[in-house]
Amino acid sequence: MLQAPDRIVTVVLAAAFLLLHTAISARAQDYPAKFDLGAPASADDIKAVDIAIGPDGEGLPPGKGDAEAGSKIFVNACSACHGANLQGVARLPDMPSGAALRLTGGRGTLASKNPVMTVESYWPYATTLFDYVRRAMPFSAPGSLSNDEVYAVVAYILSEGHVIDKTTILDAQTLPRVQMPNRDGFVPDPRPEKFK
Repeated sequence: MLQAPDRIVTVVLAAAFLLLHTAISARAQDYPAKFDLGAPASADDIKAVDIAIGPDGEGLPPGKGDAEAGSKIFVNACSACHGANLQGVARLPDMPSGAALRLTGGRGTLASKNPVMTVESYWPYATTLFDYVRRAMPFSAPGSLSNDEVYAVVAYILSEGHVIDKTTILDAQTLPRVQMPNRDGFVPDPRPEKFK
């Protein structure tokens, strides 16, 4: 009868033999050792998907939009999930309890027992809201909105949340200047080594 350490050695040797046998068998059947799929990404390829916009607004694209135009786009592209009045829809499957994809309201609730996370109550920068809408919305066709449409939808959301005036035109110059209600509600990360 094998002792426990001997059984472990036997199992390890058997596994190593199986791996070696599989590798030899695969080579014998002309399986490639390297698949060489795709092609290296060019600088233009990377630029096309590197669309992250930070708090300072660097990289915001040309275009402009206002709340009036945004309200029309919102009805067609956003209201199915976020509701006609931006208060969300009835709880959808696979969503946390109480979540309803609400966009406005909830100011001052994040430190409360029942926080309401919305663009108005939580989002620290309007520029990153633009970035998120541009990349991820609408849910059924992410990235399908033009720059003008994204500026307009963001203007509509911010005006309905009383963050900007309904007549404000958002563009690459005005968007970074928007002061979000919870901009100062975040604590800087003290680990600079994580961002080098």
